[in-house]
Amino acid sequence: MGGGRNRVRVRDRIRKVYLTVPSSSLSGNSKVTKSTLHLPPSPSLRTALGRGCRGAISPVSPLTPEGAAPGSQPLPCRRTRLTRPPLPAPGTLVPGRPGTRLAKTPEGAGPEVGARRRAQGRRSLPAAREPQGARPLLRGAMAEEGGDGPGPSAPAGAPGRGQEGPGRAAPAAWATDGGAAAEGAERTARSLAGGGPAIELRQRKKPKSSENKESAKEEKINDTPVTERLPKHVLFQRFAKIFIGCLAAVTSGMMYALYLSAYHERKFWFSNRQELEREITFQGDSAIYYSYYKDMLKAPSFGRGVYELTHNNKTVSLRTINAVQQMSLYPELIASVLYQATGSNEIIEPVYFYIGIVFGLQGIYVSALFVTSWLMSGTWLAGMLTVAWFIINRVDTTRIEYSIPLRENWALPYFACQIAALTGYLKSNLNTYGERFCYLLMSASTYMFMMMWEYSHYLLFLQAISLFLLDNFSLEQSDKIHEVYKIYIFSLFLGYLLQFENSALLVSPLLSLIVVLMLVKCLQPNVKKRTFVAKIMKVINFHLVCTLTVTLNIIMKVFVPHNENEHMLKFLEVKLGLNMTKNFTMNWLLCQESLQAPSQEFFLRLTQSSLLPFYILVLIICFLSMVQVIFRRFNGESLEETVTLEDGRIGERPEVIYHVIHTIFFGSLAMIIEGLKYLWTPYVCMLAAFGVCSPELWTTLFKWLRLRTVHPVLLALILSMAVPTIIGVSLWKEFFPRLMTELTELQEFYDPDTVELMTWIKRQAPVAAVFAGSPQLMGVIKLCTGWMVTSLPLYNDDDLLKRNENIYQIYSKRSAEDIYKILTSYKANYLIVEDAICNEVGTRRGCRVKDLLDIANGHVVCEEGDKLTYSKYGRFCHEVKINYSPYVNYFTRVYWNRSYFVYKINTVISFQS
Repeated sequence: MGGGRNRVRVRDRIRKVYLTVPSSSLSGNSKVTKSTLHLPPSPSLRTALGRGCRGAISPVSPLTPEGAAPGSQPLPCRRTRLTRPPLPAPGTLVPGRPGTRLAKTPEGAGPEVGARRRAQGRRSLPAAREPQGARPLLRGAMAEEGGDGPGPSAPAGAPGRGQEGPGRAAPAAWATDGGAAAEGAERTARSLAGGGPAIELRQRKKPKSSENKESAKEEKINDTPVTERLPKHVLFQRFAKIFIGCLAAVTSGMMYALYLSAYHERKFWFSNRQELEREITFQGDSAIYYSYYKDMLKAPSFGRGVYELTHNNKTVSLRTINAVQQMSLYPELIASVLYQATGSNEIIEPVYFYIGIVFGLQGIYVSALFVTSWLMSGTWLAGMLTVAWFIINRVDTTRIEYSIPLRENWALPYFACQIAALTGYLKSNLNTYGERFCYLLMSASTYMFMMMWEYSHYLLFLQAISLFLLDNFSLEQSDKIHEVYKIYIFSLFLGYLLQFENSALLVSPLLSLIVVLMLVKCLQPNVKKRTFVAKIMKVINFHLVCTLTVTLNIIMKVFVPHNENEHMLKFLEVKLGLNMTKNFTMNWLLCQESLQAPSQEFFLRLTQSSLLPFYILVLIICFLSMVQVIFRRFNGESLEETVTLEDGRIGERPEVIYHVIHTIFFGSLAMIIEGLKYLWTPYVCMLAAFGVCSPELWTTLFKWLRLRTVHPVLLALILSMAVPTIIGVSLWKEFFPRLMTELTELQEFYDPDTVELMTWIKRQAPVAAVFAGSPQLMGVIKLCTGWMVTSLPLYNDDDLLKRNENIYQIYSKRSAEDIYKILTSYKANYLIVEDAICNEVGTRRGCRVKDLLDIANGHVVCEEGDKLTYSKYGRFCHEVKINYSPYVNYFTRVYWNRSYFVYKINTVISFQS
């Protein structure tokens, strides 16, 4: 133990030994370099410690001799190593620690046992965090004079100043008690001095005090990273941008809804019509939907109305149907509840309330497209351009003008909201609260979309494929994608229960795909990313998902009884040229204009509004950028977390890639069936508006072109503002006068023959009468009169399709006896023949109803150049008007006008050959 004269003995008179650090210096990775000793008023100890001190004491609390004059200089002091004081006898009480005694070293224990005990003591001392503002003086105070390493008398391996060792930390509780501090200092001095008998302090355990708990909470709060607050002017700019964008979105939706209401009023002169004339404007399946809305309002209670719809035997003869499940009447149920619950029956007529809800949903539809384009481009100018293109091309974006109560008019606004929420959810820079909001909105809108339309799960199936490709290409985190899959599962399960155990949802391809994707994720092994094995696993995963999805869907269809639309698969086979048929229903569907391939006029209209050219430009740039990103990804390059404007890589944004895949799928379907253009064209407007308003897209293009003369970012910012402004001005000049002309021009829906027919039925026909005729006319009869019919204009039920084909035989070359047997098999009492169908002169040969019937009945030989074969019967609709035998024996004409001929089916017949 050399250098004894430079050492100081620490006695039990030491009260507190602290390392005092200002609270401001505890943040970050600051290191403590100086120490401050708060010593008791002992002159001998101060003299010993102050011997030879020169400037080693911290200026925070300088060491000043007791009794020094005010203003005198503090004692400068060098760092001095403290030596071990003489130890009290074993078994004596420790000062300041009642009940704590010094333990005796076991007999026979030499220096090795003492060293081992000291090592155990150093390992057992917890490296606890010290309270802010004060730490025990256990580091640095025992350092060698003027040096950083251990002194000559320090034990081997003892850490020096600036090092961390297990024996240099002490519990934070020592800093709160004077005796504990002395005990800690004494133990530390012993461990650093080395040699001598080992002393072990034993103490009863005490529960943690409330002060320690509060200090621990404060430490946790201090450890959490605090985000810097943005300046007030930046926050104000962001708030103003969001406020103006939201205001523009809401205003656009409201203006579009008001425009639809005004246009509908001008077109049908709706407010000046009687109720019967208003109801005639609902044609085809729209009339059926609105008729059930009227039935709900007439019901004594909501429960009774729902029961009558689910056990309906007053619509189709000889059938009891669940109209809510079969026709997806949830919109009518909701509308009837709102009409009665809000007390609107005293303010507004039911028909205005009904169409007002549909127009309001269309406003939400437009607002959702606005928000989607805004989220992708970052500017609400893109949303304004989206709305302008949507309204100008409304002939190709919506069917609201022709048929208001269609299921798609109720469902597609929810689908647009779901896509807007999904777009925000896929963004990389979304905060936690925004992500939760998007997730909740996506869950609610997905379920509502599935409840409103029986074909919704097919659209969600295409969306799930898009997300699967996004996940398979590793363009987005898999966790987010699988959270969306959970939404699908939840919506399918809840829809299955609330749609009266609809088996079509169980055999839907969406359920099979989601189950396989969840299963494959659970079984997928953990492979290091961006390796050759990972690439092989991607290919195997893709093949496995495709194979298992098809297999599972086939198994589900075998074991689950279902009434899925088998005619849809047959129709697609014939449409794609995979099969030929003479079936009347298939050929009639193929002849429908909405199921034809798009015409040239459709593309000309999109080109005249400048929509199609910009859409193609944006799609090509985004698609090539996406392919570039995928290629780099498969080569092992990782995607950047944040893509700046200067990078010019728009293909790395997951929401953009999703919309590219989404629009390609919908566009492919629209190129086959024109009726599906109403799903594709709205997102054409959205994607084109996003592209021309996005600086990233222009920067990506200029990076490929290697533009040198002008800075690409500057030119991209200019074009992202100039191009949409030029487009908006040109659209305003060309199309705004047309829209104003449509609103100022009075039109009129005039159909007096149908009004006369409905009036006669309500006045002359018995209440229990059953009418037979074309499905479109039967829907109007059900709405305007409430009488029972033999068929309905619905094409999702095989039995109804068969009924329609049989009833259409009244326009074929069949005998009176055959027609009579068909009609009486459905308990029909009256037959209505439409002169427009019987004398139809179609622009497309072979698509008239009578031509299709002749082909189905074998009355036309196609191989001989469409020559009629011999038939001893004339066309029934012509022959029955002549009033000769045997037609007069079966049918008696009771009413006719210029368009309709009504015949009563005789109940007593004498059959003649």
